[in-house]
Amino acid sequence: MRILAFAASNSSVSINQQLAEYAASLAEGAEVETLDIHDYEMPIYRHDREEADGIPQLAYDFLDKIGAADALIVSFAEHNGTYSAAFKNLFDWCSRTDRDVWQDKPMLLLATSPGERGAKSVLEFAVNSSPRFGANVVGQLSVPSFGDNFDRDAGKLANGSIQKELRRLVAELTKA
Repeated sequence: MRILAFAASNSSVSINQQLAEYAASLAEGAEVETLDIHDYEMPIYRHDREEADGIPQLAYDFLDKIGAADALIVSFAEHNGTYSAAFKNLFDWCSRTDRDVWQDKPMLLLATSPGERGAKSVLEFAVNSSPRFGANVVGQLSVPSFGDNFDRDAGKLANGSIQKELRRLVAELTKA
């Protein structure tokens, strides 16, 4: 099984990237590729720009990465209750080529934040909207208070109950 994992964040110190990579490491026997969406930075989507210049090659490249995977792990950064601008822009460009951005792939959706809510607003939005764009959401998990629940030095979850749930969800993803 090939798993593609990334954070819907372009921060160079993204806690969501750390979470996505950690979750992917739990997929026993899987071939894992991690992406940094910063590598897919494009001009802000605008219909006029699309008409004048077409869709950037990076949108097609990102979709090719999704297409080559058997399953996806995405961890969402929450900016003002919704997607980060960087992810939203990437998604907008990709959806212009094909509405089924997620290409019917099984997906594990994650989110974390430094605060107690654990980016629940963006996670709920992603869980509800992703199926309209070709996602087969097989699981979701919010990790609150990232600094308290993730051991950055060890690179793994420090909270046993969250760890157990994430392991269960990753196992489900690999069976989907």
